Amino acid sequence: MAAKETTAMDFIGASQMPAITWHYLQMNDARIQIPAGLALAPCVEVSEPWLARGAADEFENALADAQERWEATHPEPTAAEVAVLEEAREAEAGATYGGTARSTYQETADAVAEARSLVDAFEHGVDDEVAAYLRYAAGDRVVVNADPGQTVSAQVVVSAVADAVSVAAVDAIAGEGAVLDLSVVVECADGAVELQNAVAGSTIRVFADEGAKVSVTRLQALCDGAVDIDDMALFAAENGRIDVRQTVLGARSSYTGLACDLRGDQSNLTIDTRYLGQGDQQRDFNYIVRQHGRKTESSLAANGVLAGASSKCLRGTIDFVRGCCGSEGSENETVLLVDEGVRNKTVPTLLCNEDDVAGNHGATIGHVREEQLFYLASRGLSQEAAERMFVSALAEQAVLDAADDRARQAALSYGNRLKPGFSDLFDEEA
Repeated sequence: MAAKETTAMDFIGASQMPAITWHYLQMNDARIQIPAGLALAPCVEVSEPWLARGAADEFENALADAQERWEATHPEPTAAEVAVLEEAREAEAGATYGGTARSTYQETADAVAEARSLVDAFEHGVDDEVAAYLRYAAGDRVVVNADPGQTVSAQVVVSAVADAVSVAAVDAIAGEGAVLDLSVVVECADGAVELQNAVAGSTIRVFADEGAKVSVTRLQALCDGAVDIDDMALFAAENGRIDVRQTVLGARSSYTGLACDLRGDQSNLTIDTRYLGQGDQQRDFNYIVRQHGRKTESSLAANGVLAGASSKCLRGTIDFVRGCCGSEGSENETVLLVDEGVRNKTVPTLLCNEDDVAGNHGATIGHVREEQLFYLASRGLSQEAAERMFVSALAEQAVLDAADDRARQAALSYGNRLKPGFSDLFDEEA
């Protein structure tokens, strides 16, 4: 039986930030294109026995249970409260001077809040349309379920294949007080150096129940010519904690999208992203954090190196939703621009509909300083060698931070493609 083939897909407006800006700079969203004729041939390895550990509807059931608990502690507004809100909106709508303008974002956010549905509020970083395509391409879903109080570790490896789409769809559900560690590695099959018309990636949904801790580590070490799509959709209940660590090394184009609903009080999200761009590679990141619960905390830290004629856009949005009093959120990015031909866009955004919150954002972006190059030149390094050193340093860090042996080997393989003899640096550790 012949493998199914894809039709051409052109996702315009993917990974869109919630409150868009003036479009002149073209940084509100991304365009993801998938050529026609690619085989749907997922090449996915899963650590046993986790593939059969949970049912396909496990995530939906967990979200339904969370809906019941949330409704019990968040009753519907009274008729009097609704009347006051409607009166205020009517006054704003008819105001000719001094009224409060309601943006499309505000209208959409209000509609979602009034629906009182956790399912409607749940979102994907690359948007629902792209996520649906990834689930279709993946076929069977990998379900990792940690029962209450249990500790579970699982690994998923996605291998890119020429002229094919290889995607893993993963649901990670941690019960009350459970600990779940998920490692995802995206690499090229059979040690390939370059692949044409290869699309690889993952779509991951995470549910952290009350007091649960979930760690997701994703290493992407694809070779030249491939396209990577990384989608995450996260939910945290009361005192739930989610830690995400992403490393983006290879691929011609990579699209990273993450959306998180910190619904429970004192829930927590930490994101640590490292990325490398060189040649004419493109990097796109979209992060959306909705802080609903009281005393929630979020932290986004991104560190990258851009060389050659590479380009990158990072959109980071922290949304303090009404009622999230006592919450804190921060986002910061550090970008080293190695060459003059690179293009960098950084869009840190804070949305606030609550008074008692603390939000911080910042970015440090700069070229390698002349005095640094002069110092390295005095030690016998040319400018080209110095630039290669900055690039390889990030790959070295990926090896040191690898979550497991498979991730480490993928990082080493990428480093050897980047710089012959790269793995020799780690022989003594082995």
